[in-house]
Amino acid sequence: MTETTPYVLVLYYSRNGQTAEMATQIGRGVARVAGIEARIRTVPPVSPDTAASLPPVPDAGAPYATKADLAECAGLALGSPTRFGNMAAPLKHFLDGTGDLWLNGKLAGKPAGAFTSTGSLHGGQETTLLTMMMPLLHHGMVLCGLPYSESALNETATGGTPYGPSHWAGTGEQQALSDHEKTLCQAFGERLARLAIKLANQA
Repeated sequence: MTETTPYVLVLYYSRNGQTAEMATQIGRGVARVAGIEARIRTVPPVSPDTAASLPPVPDAGAPYATKADLAECAGLALGSPTRFGNMAAPLKHFLDGTGDLWLNGKLAGKPAGAFTSTGSLHGGQETTLLTMMMPLLHHGMVLCGLPYSESALNETATGGTPYGPSHWAGTGEQQALSDHEKTLCQAFGERLARLAIKLANQA
């Protein structure tokens, strides 16, 4: 791939690693599609201490996203653990700083979707996914979910919704992604990548 290759930005915040693993699986789905790649990025945590700061590059894991990463993407997968039925503050903080992209329509017409991880099985997966879609709609993006033609959506006993991939992490020892959850993450990445190519060719 070259610097001019279109990419799906897989942008996430992860506290315990489960959302990060989902991002990796989504990236594998994107990689199934020729002519497009996955660019996996995270966001730094936020702090109530106004003097706190972090180095510009994290010690481990994906690099921190820039607004340029977002502005130039062909598609977007947005991921976060649930926080009271909504996305975590670090991801919301990053999105709150994208008003200039909204004003200039940089994301309008591009496909986007959301993914999440929760501690409890009914701990807000669907509300988190749906509320994460609100800023995407304001940016004029085209929403992408998971169709029931994906058999894992009917078979899963863990995470997985038509609104986007999800993971049930558990409230004790963190559970690894199930096979169904991995399958749905990859299917979502592939679907998003195919939509990104189709919409880009129609622009």
